[in-house]
Amino acid sequence: MIFTPPSDAQLLDAARQCGLTLEDGETAALRRMLEPIQACYRLLDAQPEEAEAPRYPRDAGYRPDDAENPHNAWFRRTHVQGAGTGPLHGKRIALKDNIFLAGVPMANGSTLLDGFVPRFDATVVTRLLDAGAEITGKAACENLCLSGTSFTSSTGPIHNPHRRGHSAGGSSSGCGVVVATGEADMAIGGDQGGSIRMPAALCGIYGMKPTHGLVPYTGAMPLEPTLDHLGPMTANVEDNALLLEVIAGDDGIDPRQRNVRTHRYTEALGRRLAGVRVAVLEEGFSQPGTCVQASERVRAAAETLRRLGARVEQVSAPIHADAARLCRPFLIEGMLRTVFGGDGFGTGRRDRYPLDLMAHFRDWRARAGELAEATQLMLLAGTLASAQHGAHYYAKAANLGHRLRAVYDEVLARHDAILMPTTPAPARPLPPPDAGREARVAASFGLSANTFPFNVTGHPAMSVPCGLIDGLPVGMMLVARHFDEPAIYRIAHAYEQAVAWKTLS
Repeated sequence: MIFTPPSDAQLLDAARQCGLTLEDGETAALRRMLEPIQACYRLLDAQPEEAEAPRYPRDAGYRPDDAENPHNAWFRRTHVQGAGTGPLHGKRIALKDNIFLAGVPMANGSTLLDGFVPRFDATVVTRLLDAGAEITGKAACENLCLSGTSFTSSTGPIHNPHRRGHSAGGSSSGCGVVVATGEADMAIGGDQGGSIRMPAALCGIYGMKPTHGLVPYTGAMPLEPTLDHLGPMTANVEDNALLLEVIAGDDGIDPRQRNVRTHRYTEALGRRLAGVRVAVLEEGFSQPGTCVQASERVRAAAETLRRLGARVEQVSAPIHADAARLCRPFLIEGMLRTVFGGDGFGTGRRDRYPLDLMAHFRDWRARAGELAEATQLMLLAGTLASAQHGAHYYAKAANLGHRLRAVYDEVLARHDAILMPTTPAPARPLPPPDAGREARVAASFGLSANTFPFNVTGHPAMSVPCGLIDGLPVGMMLVARHFDEPAIYRIAHAYEQAVAWKTLS
């Protein structure tokens, strides 16, 4: 990109946008006054882009055919081999396709990024490869990560591994599928409202949204920095804990990370539950669309924890019933400012900016019709709210988050974990190809009532499979204090070792 001086018309238009009135003949004087500032932009043009070359060789990979991709869960297959030794040596790992893998095309579920190829690896990618992992592909995700159901990706619907034609959850849809089918041993998903935990629940795997800031987000396309999380999705608890050990920790440039505390998470495994205190949150079992049978499976899992020695009791936090709806303006308007107001990446942070991605995304208005219907609706809602009320509702929802965190912290002061269903119900059928706009929008929402509040408060939360309803998995969610992932792993591993969840139907 080359900085060019504005025309008179552009100068006048910019003044109008700033609420300034120019008198006749003022443009020439303004040009003279602007020149020293604009010279700074031209000087910056001459500097090379800052980008760290990837440490491990790779090629661009390939788009798999239907035979290799029966659930449409892969966006790209790759073979990027890391170090010859390490804790992840021999493990095949999939990346959600909003995570940068240098030299490999990335779409983030959207045609707006057609042709974009990252130039640098995300921090988590470097850590995976340094630990000996093989990156076996980029897993397809929902359009700009803005759907809880798996039909909005630009590459088409992603099918549940337990029943074709049903949702795999979103937005880390492909990650849930490829781990559940064994096509990858592990995956790194992204979560801004439940997008790790919802696919984990619907696909029957383990999905951890860590404490906000525990895992660096550097090199992943954001939605709203205070909600952005990356985390492990695996077929068992031990792999999940191991993967978090590798990717957790401050990277020195992600401003989401503050006072980060890491642990040897695998050391939490194999411990008895005697003395562990679990709070069953009543409001988590009565969200809109709740399936009674699914709730019964989760309550039965709580009773299993009791039999294993945990102290289990019912608790109430009335604000949780409305928490997701109260905070939704925070996500909508944060996304509006970060993604659509900031060339797809936003500003105001000290992490690494992908100038080529931002250039790809800059002209999104000319292609807004390519956005998923639900994204169009959120974009319109945020634009209207901002035009009428400025940042009022974004700020009010952000402030509410402090009160919400205090409510959960109060429960966690007396308990080691909070327990509830991950999603209100198991996987629903995907909308048919001829479904109308309203049906498609409705299908995109409705799963995050229990998950989204913990993106706002930053607490760690994990979905644990705990049974089947008519052959479709049910997930139980465990929530703990900030940076107390070991408490979750301790409980989840004890449950996993005691129960063959696929037999609970």
